[in-house]
Amino acid sequence: MVDLSGEMGGLWATLGAPAPGRARVIQFVAARAGEGTSTVAREFARFAARRAGKTVWLIDLDLQASPQHAAIAADPAHYGALGKASSASPDGSSFLTVQPPQKTADGALIPNARYIAAHQVGEARWWVTRFRREVLKGRQTVHILPGADYWNALRKHADLIVIDAPAADRSQAALTVAPFIDQTVLVVAADQPDVRAPAQLRDAIATAGGRVAGVFFNRAMVEPPGFLRRILP
Repeated sequence: MVDLSGEMGGLWATLGAPAPGRARVIQFVAARAGEGTSTVAREFARFAARRAGKTVWLIDLDLQASPQHAAIAADPAHYGALGKASSASPDGSSFLTVQPPQKTADGALIPNARYIAAHQVGEARWWVTRFRREVLKGRQTVHILPGADYWNALRKHADLIVIDAPAADRSQAALTVAPFIDQTVLVVAADQPDVRAPAQLRDAIATAGGRVAGVFFNRAMVEPPGFLRRILP
């Protein structure tokens, strides 16, 4: 396990303090798969919970595999053991919808919030979500919802909400939620010479109404070379 504590401390300082009395929602996303976004998001959540002493929720928007839950479960020595599944919604709202709706044996609709579970990570005050894909039936599909209801509800129960979004080359999830959260951090592999895709993603997020806070070069927040400054806000 690579120790990113130093880099996470730098990122924490770079993003600045949140507004007083208001939880911050920060999304991490890359233009292309394989840039290390999930690792960065997970380590940032761990740093915030353990070093900064914050109550943190790590929301995984990859509804195909829930890689955050899997990665934490696979390394309890580093992260802490996962607790039992509990509700990931404080008020029944959800950031996703399942279609067509599924009904219980007595004909009642299963709420969208039931498809997301949350697990506490070790003894720290942080939780990670997992999409309960095994509950889907037949041809049901799942989609990320545009809207602020879920994020605003969760703000009342956390100091920081970290969103790990799938890469933009395989999902529109990041663009869907960007207008309803505080900041998006673009993750770029340090050895990636072609910055056209990140630049296009930055522009797409801005067009959607989101705010790009900056670029993280997957191991360290550094002063970017001149040709990369074009993609910073």
